[in-house]
Amino acid sequence: MFDDLITYHAPPPNRVIACEADVEHHLSEAAVMLAFAMHLLRTVPDLMHVEIHPDGEHGKRFDFQGWLQTHDFTMTSSLGSTSYGGMYSDRSGRTLTLSLIPGRGDVVADVNGQSFVAECKGGVINTKHSGQTSRLRKGLCETVGLSLATPIVVGRRQFVVVPKTRTTEVLALKMAHRAQQAGISIALVDGRGNIFDIRPDDAPEMNETP
Repeated sequence: MFDDLITYHAPPPNRVIACEADVEHHLSEAAVMLAFAMHLLRTVPDLMHVEIHPDGEHGKRFDFQGWLQTHDFTMTSSLGSTSYGGMYSDRSGRTLTLSLIPGRGDVVADVNGQSFVAECKGGVINTKHSGQTSRLRKGLCETVGLSLATPIVVGRRQFVVVPKTRTTEVLALKMAHRAQQAGISIALVDGRGNIFDIRPDDAPEMNETP
């Protein structure tokens, strides 16, 4: 898989003891978007094109163009005012569009009458700091909420995608059944870009409240 999705940062003094080796591993929202886009291109039959819709801050924190070039995607045309917005393609003919268009979903793909839309969040994946683990939980809740605000469309699969940590895994398992009832799939991504689908069957049984 990928060895260059994580960015490393020295933590502020109040978070040093909460992370491994005094270095925080940030799996940014941009990295999560790229990992899920690559996952769709790898796993969905006949899919040859994916769109990613970052905002300006994502591009400041992660080198989209450099990452894509490292992984054999070359920019073939530019789009918008940023240096990285545009169309990219690889040798096999797969294409990826980066465009700063709001309200379209973070990752979008269409193939054979089916569409995929994902809302993504990032976070620090190697910390026990309460503030950062709270942000991870909040990120998962926010992405589910955004997906719930989107109308259900026949043939569209909705995903929420966040970093895989113990915190997000526990919460995702609790939410999986209710999310599935709303037509939302929860996926977790690790630091190497592996995607893990959270299924309701994986969650422990819970007694219904009378």
